[in-house]
Amino acid sequence: MFFLLVLASCFLLILFSSYVLGMLADARRRLPPGPMPLPVIGNLLHVASWLPHRSLARLAERYGPLMTVRLGTAVVIVASSPSAAREVLRTHNASITGRNAPDAWNGMGHAANSVFILPPGHRWRALRRIGTEHLLSPRQLDGLRPVMRGAVDRMLCHVSEMAAAVSAGAPVEVGRAVFAAMADLQWRAMFSSGLDAATTRELHAVAREAALLALKPNVSDFFPALAALDLQGIRRSMTRQLGKVYRLIDQEIDQRRRGREAGSVDGREKDDLLDVMLQMCEVDGAAVMNQDSMRAFLTDLFLAAIDTVSGAIEWAMAELLQNPETMKKLKEELSRVLGSKEHVEYSDNLPYLQAVVKETLRLHAVVPLAPNKVEQTVEIQGYTIPKGSTVIVNLWAIHHNAQVWTEPDKFIPERFLCKEVNFQGMDFEFMPFSAGRRICLGLPLATRMLPALLGSLLHRFEWTLPEEAMKIGVDMSEKLGLTMSMATPLQAIVVKTL
Repeated sequence: MFFLLVLASCFLLILFSSYVLGMLADARRRLPPGPMPLPVIGNLLHVASWLPHRSLARLAERYGPLMTVRLGTAVVIVASSPSAAREVLRTHNASITGRNAPDAWNGMGHAANSVFILPPGHRWRALRRIGTEHLLSPRQLDGLRPVMRGAVDRMLCHVSEMAAAVSAGAPVEVGRAVFAAMADLQWRAMFSSGLDAATTRELHAVAREAALLALKPNVSDFFPALAALDLQGIRRSMTRQLGKVYRLIDQEIDQRRRGREAGSVDGREKDDLLDVMLQMCEVDGAAVMNQDSMRAFLTDLFLAAIDTVSGAIEWAMAELLQNPETMKKLKEELSRVLGSKEHVEYSDNLPYLQAVVKETLRLHAVVPLAPNKVEQTVEIQGYTIPKGSTVIVNLWAIHHNAQVWTEPDKFIPERFLCKEVNFQGMDFEFMPFSAGRRICLGLPLATRMLPALLGSLLHRFEWTLPEEAMKIGVDMSEKLGLTMSMATPLQAIVVKTL
């Protein structure tokens, strides 16, 4: 018994000494201010929330737009103003562009090949280049117009079928229809083949579960020494979900390879993303591109694209259904410009629709936190940002900053009719797709598909809230995963008009 007491006392003394030494080291390094961390757990109690962007925004109101928090053993610097974000994402971006992989992403060895996690080296640049030049360049997107138009048409048909399948006046789930359209579009862009209904349902379930696991508070992230134990089983769960997507992607890769070797129709060059990657394998070898790299990259693109767009459309519809005057104004613009045409094209001149999309992404940032790893120690606003720490740009806090935005918590699309900002990450008060070297890879596709899908849904159908939601309001609570989505899926009553 005496031995155990001595051992426990020594352990507590070591913890206390480490805590004191850490505080002294922080003082010498001149880190940004922040809440006093507790021994071992740091500031986890301050940000212990399923919505850390809100917790961190509240802390920033007290400690300033550049602050330090400790999450377990990790030192995290949080930037919550446009000026601080500019320093991180432009001035010092070359030194702050790494990524710490959440332990969940180590499932299936995914993090070692993920374009979202890889360090900024040769492989990362090669993968980014594939996306920007061979899938998401203006030329490639112009070539995908028939595919995009087909995705919109299939979504509209799907909504009509959903409305017909339920009893008169019964609501439909808005996000499910958009998810199916985006999943089919992304799959066709990657593999030149569509998805059947059963596979779409499977992928919808996988995407939802993976999104929850991706940013679920994980002991392994806060205390890396315990990561091997996977105490919460999050990595094992993610392995199962990623394995389902990998299996489908491997089938596409293997079928294309066999066809190329046999010279059959299945192997014929289709000028899609898979062809580009297979060609890269042959030219550059496995050092840059192999089976693991291909399936990880394709999985990243697929999950990110469908989650981002379907989530944003759902938020937009929720806001419009609660703002009937805004809905009316938008539908009038659509009717005036489109006439009897059933769906929106990227080239259509629809400024109010664009303003609605921007205001949705400002109010409901699909990715509210942008984390980056510090590769070299830098100084920002007079404070030391040490190598190895993590810098998080709180995009949600910036988008809700009352010093930047009038009535920041209200849905007011008109603010973007007279405010010249775009999605490119050059305006640091508005960065729905982040900025800098890690700017969202799918930005060009998202900015084309968001107005096309939203505008087409509103032009083709009349939408109203169910009676209960009209009485008590729409549940606008958030759920953070790969992206920030609605905690309660939006349901609405739909009637075809065209």
